[in-house]
Amino acid sequence: MNGMPSFRDAPIFDADQHMYETADALTKYLPERYRYSVQYAQFGRQTRIVINNRVTDFIPNPTFERVAAPGAHERFFAGENTEGLTLREMQGPPIEAPAAARNPDDRVKELDRQGVVEVLNYPTLASLVEHSSAEDPQLTLAIIHALNEWMAEHWTFNYHNRIFSTPIINLSEVDAAQRELAYILDNGAKVALIKPGPVNGLHGWRSPALPEFDPFWRDVEAAGLPIVLHASYPPLDDYIAKWEPPHTQNFMAQSAFRWMTLGHREIADMITSLICHGTLTRFPKLRIASVENGSGWIFPLFNDFEELQKKMPQNFPEHPHDVFRRNIWVSPFWEGCVADVVDTVGWDKVMFGSDYPHPEGLAEPRKFWKYAEGMDIRRTYDFMGDNARRFMGLPIANPDPDAVNPPQLVAPGT
Repeated sequence: MNGMPSFRDAPIFDADQHMYETADALTKYLPERYRYSVQYAQFGRQTRIVINNRVTDFIPNPTFERVAAPGAHERFFAGENTEGLTLREMQGPPIEAPAAARNPDDRVKELDRQGVVEVLNYPTLASLVEHSSAEDPQLTLAIIHALNEWMAEHWTFNYHNRIFSTPIINLSEVDAAQRELAYILDNGAKVALIKPGPVNGLHGWRSPALPEFDPFWRDVEAAGLPIVLHASYPPLDDYIAKWEPPHTQNFMAQSAFRWMTLGHREIADMITSLICHGTLTRFPKLRIASVENGSGWIFPLFNDFEELQKKMPQNFPEHPHDVFRRNIWVSPFWEGCVADVVDTVGWDKVMFGSDYPHPEGLAEPRKFWKYAEGMDIRRTYDFMGDNARRFMGLPIANPDPDAVNPPQLVAPGT
């Protein structure tokens, strides 16, 4: 990626920002019978979260008093790690968690400073909860609801139409998912978060796109609620452990084999399930977004769908490509090639995300321009904000979108 875009002034809707939860986020509203099921334990100088007697170090400091600086891993993810540093070596000394990651008032001030109008704001701890408690679906549901209650109190689900925090829905039990959906809608949610992967419920491990989950998806479609599939603790962890000893779960210390093997398998499988198991055909008005899952998996998936549709046309009442382009939005990781994704999934389905304030994100959303391909005015409006507004069902910002020719890439430097 090189060259500079010719226009930078489109109002930004950042589809990938995060909160750092307080230490009581999982426990404040947890029912008394589960109060020993979620604990923080001290191992030397390290704090670890223990869920259902299972210690996880996937997130190095789950209380977030000290964190890696925003953007500390930028060189790694940009492919500029010429010194061969580990993530831990690259990030430098930890800092106090930014106030903007802790509460909505400070976040609004930071958004104003960043030049960002609206954001999707994801909980950070959600990435490990469902994995750690999966063997006890009732506990999973209880923790998720407790976190949603905390989020509704601490952040609200819609703060001044600028910060859209994302409550979580766990699909291990269909009726429980319906109840959680009703709860978050009653409390003003404008978007919800679902972990990409199978769920463990009454019938064991299942795809949440099977017809038995239709009552939930029917309610989501009726509510017009957009759903985000955000990168999470990889469900293939046990599989990887069969190839090499599980030295650590900490994402900052993963082996090269683990990085290569995990890739983006979970999101590709989740989208495949939603299409092959027919959910997106039965409920064609669903809006689903893949966020922080990269984009390198999309082109191979489209190729596989093309071949499979030719071999098994009877299994596809609609062409898989058409379903993807109708129902799926994508926020490629900030260093991804936007042009390739647009060419594959469509100009109106690709969204910008910075991953602020995580170390693997951008310290400043506007630093994206360093990695951007050239864009015309229409493309800049769409990618930097309006496509996220389309996903959310909000008015677009481009004052005259029809006055510009259909979006196309501008050659770098022009």
